[in-house]
Amino acid sequence: QVQLVESGGGWVQPGGSLRLSCAASTSIFRFNTMAWYRQAPGKQRELVAESPRTGSNQYVDSVKGRFTISRDIHKNSVYLQMNSLKPEDTAVYYCNVVLSGDSYWGQGTQVTVSS
Repeated sequence: QVQLVESGGGWVQPGGSLRLSCAASTSIFRFNTMAWYRQAPGKQRELVAESPRTGSNQYVDSVKGRFTISRDIHKNSVYLQMNSLKPEDTAVYYCNVVLSGDSYWGQGTQVTVSS
């Protein structure tokens, strides 16, 4: 069983920055795809950033140039650096990993961007 714990969310003004962290209970990030999703009220869950098993990191167009996904295999953690935040980035952000056909999710962390 895999447990994912997110942290780093909060409230910021437009143009501000936040760094989200996701820590796993076991060493799973070395060889598995990891991703960050977000869900705003009344909207479908959206894939924001993905760090695949192989290849380059991928981002939804709306966050390209502003968000960066990274991993630290020694800390069993994945991060999402968010810069130049906009009100439309407001959502609950979730860490996700697929392992052996099962999808694991963190509890979510709220990000609110407003003036």
